[in-house]
Amino acid sequence: MSNLNRIHAVNSVAERTVAPPMAAKEFSIGFYGEDVFNAEVIRRYLPKSVAEKLLSTINEGAPLDPAIAGDVAHAMKEWALSRGASHFTHWFQPLTGGTAEKHDAFLESTGQAQAIMSFSGKNLIVGEPDASSFPSGGLRCTFEARGYTAWDPTSPAFIKRHANGATLCIPTAFCSYTGEALDKKTPLLRSIQALGKAVNRFMKAFGQAEARPVVTLGAEQEYFLIDKNFYLQRPDLVQTGRTLFGAPPPKHQQLEDHYFGSIKPRILNFMNEVETELWKLGIPAKTRHNEVAPAQFELAPMFEELNLAVDHNMLIMEVLRQVAERNGLVCLLHEKPFAGVNGSGKHNNWAVAYGTHNLLDPGHDPRQNAIFLTMLCAIIRAIDLHSDVLRSATASAGNDHRLGANEAPPAIISIFLGEQLADVIEQIEIGAVKGSRTPGKMQIGVDTLPPLPRDATDRNRTSPFAFTGNKFEFRAPGSSQSCAGVNVILNTIVAESLDYISSKIEKFKKSDFNFELQNLLKSVINTHKRVIFNGDNYSAAWAEEAKRRGLPNLRTTMEALQPLRTAETKALFEKYGVFSGAELESRYEVSLEEYHRKIKIEGEISLEIARSMIMPVVADEYSKFASALHTATADQLNTGVKGLRAAAEKLGAGLDELANRCEILEAALKGQHEDIISAMTEVRKIVDFLEYVVDDSRWPLPKYREMLFIY
Repeated sequence: MSNLNRIHAVNSVAERTVAPPMAAKEFSIGFYGEDVFNAEVIRRYLPKSVAEKLLSTINEGAPLDPAIAGDVAHAMKEWALSRGASHFTHWFQPLTGGTAEKHDAFLESTGQAQAIMSFSGKNLIVGEPDASSFPSGGLRCTFEARGYTAWDPTSPAFIKRHANGATLCIPTAFCSYTGEALDKKTPLLRSIQALGKAVNRFMKAFGQAEARPVVTLGAEQEYFLIDKNFYLQRPDLVQTGRTLFGAPPPKHQQLEDHYFGSIKPRILNFMNEVETELWKLGIPAKTRHNEVAPAQFELAPMFEELNLAVDHNMLIMEVLRQVAERNGLVCLLHEKPFAGVNGSGKHNNWAVAYGTHNLLDPGHDPRQNAIFLTMLCAIIRAIDLHSDVLRSATASAGNDHRLGANEAPPAIISIFLGEQLADVIEQIEIGAVKGSRTPGKMQIGVDTLPPLPRDATDRNRTSPFAFTGNKFEFRAPGSSQSCAGVNVILNTIVAESLDYISSKIEKFKKSDFNFELQNLLKSVINTHKRVIFNGDNYSAAWAEEAKRRGLPNLRTTMEALQPLRTAETKALFEKYGVFSGAELESRYEVSLEEYHRKIKIEGEISLEIARSMIMPVVADEYSKFASALHTATADQLNTGVKGLRAAAEKLGAGLDELANRCEILEAALKGQHEDIISAMTEVRKIVDFLEYVVDDSRWPLPKYREMLFIY
C-alpha cells in the first residue's frame, strides 16, 4: 500500500497556482508607519506642550513626566479607535524567548446595557499580568503570581491587525512584585544606560562636547520556508521546529545555485506581503534575497536604535510566521531545520554613535582617528576578557547544531579587523609608522594615519565578530533567538572596557596626552591581541592555534552556560546594575531548563516517529521482499529493523532515566543529555539509511528533496 498522505501533500503543492503579475502602477510609500503611534501622530493628537515632553523622552532620553500619562493614554485610545482597534495590550518579552500579550477591551460599563470606550493613564503606565507561569529561574514561585508590566515610551505603540479587528500594542518591561526583571527588555534598557554613561565619560576624557550616546543595531534575519502540506506530515517539525530524520538528496546546495538566485514567484509574493506588513509598522525592511540553502531566505532591516531594533526583530519573526501561514507556507526559524545544509543565524550588526558621529567610523583628522582607535582597542579588550560570557548569550539546543559547522562561526570567539586595520594596530603596538603620510615614529593624535575608508578590507564570513567598516557584525546568534541577550552582554562588557580606559586617560597630563594615549593603546593591544584573527575560522589549524592562545572553546550549551555562574561575571553585571546576582543566576537556570526540555521533547518525538511510523513500514517491506526472495534488499531491511529496534530501546531507556532525575542540573552534569543526543543520532542514522531502501511510494515522511525544492 502506498503512503497516500505524503503523495497527496506533493500533489497539493504541485497543483497550487501563483497569482499572475499585477499590471504596472506607480508605487507609493505613503502607508509607511501608518500603524505606529509615531511623532506625527503624537503631534496631531496631543497638546503641543505634552507632545514636546513625550518626544523629549523618546528622542533625547529625558525622564518621563508622569503627569502627562492621562493625556497620552487618551490620545492613544482615540488614535487606536480611528485605526479600528477595539482592545489594547501590554506587549512584553518574557524569558520564553518570544513575546506575550493579554488583551483588554477599551470597553467600560457605565450602567445597564451602557458603555463607553475608556483608557486611563494608569492603564497605559502599568499592567498586572500573571507572572507565575512564565520562566523565572527561581525568581518567582508558582504560587507567587503577581508581576507588573511598565510602559516603555522609547519604543512606540503600534497596531497589530487580524482578520476581524485590531489591537493597540504598548511595548513594556516585565518585572516581579519584588522588582526583579522577568524579561529581556529590562536588562537591555539597563545595559544601554550603562554603556551610554561609559561613552559619555570616554568622550569627556577626550575633551569632546556633550552629546547623546546612541547604540544601534541592524539584525539580519535568516529563515526557511516550506509548504504547509509537507510541514503537517512531519511530526518532528511540528513538535521541535527541525527535522529529526531525513536523508540528504543527491542535489541540495552543492551547486551553489540558490544564493542570490532569482526569487520564485510564490516566494516573492510572500516577501512583498511581509514587507507591506512591516512597513505599516514602521519597520525599515530593506533587503530580501535567497540564502545559501534551498528554501532558505534572508530579510535585513536598516539600522535603528538598539531597543527599538530588538522590538522590531521580534515583530519581524512574528510577521514572517503569520504571512507564511496566510500563503500556505510555514516559516522555520530554527537554527538547523535540515541536517546537511546551511543553518540559519541572526547577524547582529552593532555600533555606537555619539550625537550624529558613529564612533566606529574612522575619523578624518588626528583627534577623530585617536577616538576611533581607542574605541576599537576598548572593544578588543572587552571581547578578549569576556568572550566566554558573550558565547553564553548564543547558547541553545538549536544553535548547538549550527555553531562550528561550515556555514557559521565556530564556538571560539575571535575578532576580524581586516588587513589594513590589523596593520595599523600593529604599527601602534611597535610604535613605528609603515604606511602613514608622516614617516618615522607614530604618535596617536598627532600623525595622520593612512586613510581608513569604509569597507577597506574584504569580509570574513567565518569570523564570529568582524569589523565591517563602521560596525561590528556578531554572526553567532541563532535565527530563533532574541537580539536582546547578546546585546545586553556586549553593551555591558564594552561599558566596563571604556570605563577602564577612561580611568587611565583621565590621569593623563594635558601636555603629554598623545604620548600617554599611545602607550596605553600599545599596552592594551599587547595584552589582548590574542583575540584578533583574520584567517579561516573553520580550519582545524585555527582551533589548535586558539587553544595555544588560551581562547575558550565552549562547543556545547552546557559548556557555554557555565561562565554565567562565575564570581567575576556576577561582579561585572552587579557593578553596572544590569543584572543582580539572583537575576543572573535565574538566566542560567532558565537556559538550562529550556535546553533540558527541548532535548527531552526531541528524544520523545524521535522515538515516537521511529516506533509508530518507520518500523511498521520497514517490517512490512521486509516481509514482502523476503517472501519474494529478494535476498539483498530483504537483508538490508532486516538489518535495519533490528538495528532500529535496538537503537529505539536505547533511546527509550535514556529518556526513562532522564525522567527519573529529580534535579535537571544533576542530569546535565551526569551526561544524560549527551546520552539522549547520541541515541537520537544513532536512530537517525538507521532511519536515513532505510529511506534509501524502502519503496519510495511507501515512505511516510516528506523527503528533503520535496520539502526543499517543491514550493
